[in-house]
Amino acid sequence: MAITDILSAKDIESALSSCQADDSFNYKSFFSTVGLSSKTPDQIKKVFGILDQDKSGFIEEEELQLFLKNFSSNARVLTLAETKAFLAAGDTDGDGKIGVEEFQSLVKA
Repeated sequence: MAITDILSAKDIESALSSCQADDSFNYKSFFSTVGLSSKTPDQIKKVFGILDQDKSGFIEEEELQLFLKNFSSNARVLTLAETKAFLAAGDTDGDGKIGVEEFQSLVKA
């Protein structure tokens, strides 16, 4: 499954263009612009499955750093500060990674 099966290419392009500069990534505005926050829990779970590159059931820090690249291979890597802030926002149980339920809550926040 491709991410464009769930999200429109136009919305992805718009969301990526809003955070091209280092330290300009904001997960709330990104999820809204890309259209993810208006998707069903099942659709959000499918996107989570795409983001979970190693299929561990979690999105770890390394996968978060490459978050934007899941939407376009030309996208940049998140900075360390952006990655840490993103992880802190999503990791509600403090285990150092984001599970599917945490991701769904983060998207809907």
